[in-house]
Amino acid sequence: MITKEVFVEIELLKKHGFSLRQIAKEVGCAVNTVRRQLAAGDMPKYVRKVKRPTKLAPYEAYLRARQESARPLWIPATVLLREVAERGYRGGQTQLCTFLRTLKPMQAADPVVRFETAPGEQLQVDWVEFRKGANPLYAFCATLGFSRASYVEFVSDMKVQTLVACHERAFEAFGGVPKRVLYDNMKTVVLERDSHGEGQHRYHAGFLDYARHCGFVIKLCRPYRAKTKGKVERFNGYLRRSFYVPLASRLKQAGLQLDAVTANIEVSRWLAEVANDRVHGTTGVQPSTRLRQERPYLQLIAAPWRADIAAARPLGAQATGTAALEVPAKLVRPAVVAEHMAQALPMQHPLAVYEQLLSQITQGAAA
Repeated sequence: MITKEVFVEIELLKKHGFSLRQIAKEVGCAVNTVRRQLAAGDMPKYVRKVKRPTKLAPYEAYLRARQESARPLWIPATVLLREVAERGYRGGQTQLCTFLRTLKPMQAADPVVRFETAPGEQLQVDWVEFRKGANPLYAFCATLGFSRASYVEFVSDMKVQTLVACHERAFEAFGGVPKRVLYDNMKTVVLERDSHGEGQHRYHAGFLDYARHCGFVIKLCRPYRAKTKGKVERFNGYLRRSFYVPLASRLKQAGLQLDAVTANIEVSRWLAEVANDRVHGTTGVQPSTRLRQERPYLQLIAAPWRADIAAARPLGAQATGTAALEVPAKLVRPAVVAEHMAQALPMQHPLAVYEQLLSQITQGAAA
């Protein structure tokens, strides 16, 4: 193999009329080598004959198995990087992403234009459906517009009572109540749009009374425009990819199915240590840091809402439109400052029990 400099010298000597034998003598190589390089006409390139093993090589089988267990969904590189790092991987994320591209080509995301809101101004709420059938699993997701701090609670139904209970715990976790809460067309919130004219919707009577009690205004997305609440929609995808798929697939490898109790224990930790502690891609700041800035602008939390008292109180003409929602709630106690989102959910079983279960699953997968 000749060097780049020798190749250039061969080319120049040939142009000056030197014979192949003379060129070989000048550059110090065989005549056949000169003849071959002149015939090729290209700069010599170094080709490694033996491929060196990479730092990621010992973990490639594990990565293939993890992605296979998640099909047809996909586990992102950031999650897998944490997993293989725990198993001794000392390489970088670039090497990992290069390998994952061989399993699934990366697709460019569509650009989304987002509108920013003032602190304490807006909360976006949505349901995420993970499993139907006899053992359903849903997630209540709430994301504050300014801080991007999020609250998640896994449940087995989407009834209005469940929706109200999730709101109560979300407000406790955030430390206050926003001025407006944005929804899509969920039936537990709005029964009929524009029933009494444009913008005059017929709301669910019980939930309308709850909103009035807490002091927030119900806002609805434009029909067929789910991206109106794009902040929580984007978080929903992040929750599915970075939390649900890795956890559910790990349990699946052990022959187990994820339930609401297990999911809530794990998601409280994930919110505190990952989701609300990461540097947000849009704001460039950790949601937990922005939440501390937003919390003073949130309204105080009202007393717990009682459905039996609300049902006995007539709504009358105030059951439609938005004017009735502008009445501030009767505030009877200060906001609860929750420094860690993990404190928002009660542990229904000792955490040590679940940690032992995950440890057994991990050891089994490694073996």
